[in-house]
Amino acid sequence: MERAILWWAPRERIERMVRIEGLAHLRALAGRPVILFVPHFVGFDHGFSRLACEADMVAMYARQKGRRFAGLLTRGRSRFGAQRLVSRQEGIRATVAAIREGRPFYYLPDQDYGPRDALFVPFFGVAAATVPGLARLAKLSGAKVVPCVTRMLPGGAGYVLGIEPPWDNFPGGDLAADTRRMNEYIERKVLEMPEQYLWMHKRFKTRPPGEERFY
Repeated sequence: MERAILWWAPRERIERMVRIEGLAHLRALAGRPVILFVPHFVGFDHGFSRLACEADMVAMYARQKGRRFAGLLTRGRSRFGAQRLVSRQEGIRATVAAIREGRPFYYLPDQDYGPRDALFVPFFGVAAATVPGLARLAKLSGAKVVPCVTRMLPGGAGYVLGIEPPWDNFPGGDLAADTRRMNEYIERKVLEMPEQYLWMHKRFKTRPPGEERFY
């Protein structure tokens, strides 16, 4: 139901519904390559819509099978500002080009996409197939990584989009250590609001060779 608000409500209502904290961290990097590191919490779409009122960004999306729904999704996510939506089928080149142009990349790297190009990195003490794209993209584009998490407030009071200072010494040159750093950050945020993490994505779906499936 809230997606309908995000996709059709007036801009002023979105601005009231989602409060931003730490916007100065992003504005201080204006014109420079930036990756907004956005874990999969329930408010990630709310954060994107609100931030689109402040900045022109680039984001990747999965093409939907239904053409009508795909059109609604694309229009809903790009109606504020001049947002650049890149399908996964277009590959990473278009995204890197947009980052280098100075568009912040709204990046959600914490899904299980299978064993290909993934590292098995601990997540709450369990080996989780983790795409090391955050470190690789930061190195490739020269971008600063800025954590960005949107929290749902209790009692229907709206949301808070928190933008944190950019990470120092990232990437650090050890891909596994950089990917572990990403997972450790997500762990800390999950412990603050475990009910708001999108566990339905089956974070532990892919198992190391020989290990029994969880689901």
